[in-house]
Amino acid sequence: MEILAEIVFWLLGLFGELLLQVLFEVLAEFGLRSLGEPFRRSREASPWLAALGYTIYGAVAGGLSLLVFPVAFLLTPWMRVANLALTPLAAGLMMSLMGAWRRRRGDDLIRLDRFSYGVLFALAMALVRFFFASPE
Repeated sequence: MEILAEIVFWLLGLFGELLLQVLFEVLAEFGLRSLGEPFRRSREASPWLAALGYTIYGAVAGGLSLLVFPVAFLLTPWMRVANLALTPLAAGLMMSLMGAWRRRRGDDLIRLDRFSYGVLFALAMALVRFFFASPE
């Protein structure tokens, strides 16, 4: 019974981390769309530069999330390590699904609407939370 309770607790913590990362990615996407519109150019920036930018945005989002949630959702070390692998992949999948939904509606897409950029953003955020969120 104790193992079942630990598994349920782990799944709830993992869901909390995923929800937090997806929430920050959606807020970042909204911010990038609204702030980037006046500076739109016909030529796109380098994908490497964009990847670096999304990594920095993810790290900043991780730092900001610590102001609201200073304690880690997952408390045991193995759960926190598993979170580093699973949550960014799930968040990237969610962002690519959001991008597919936007594409079907005919909306403009930004790079965060793609799997790889969503994973980079969420991984940077998860790493900041992994190293700086209190495990208590």
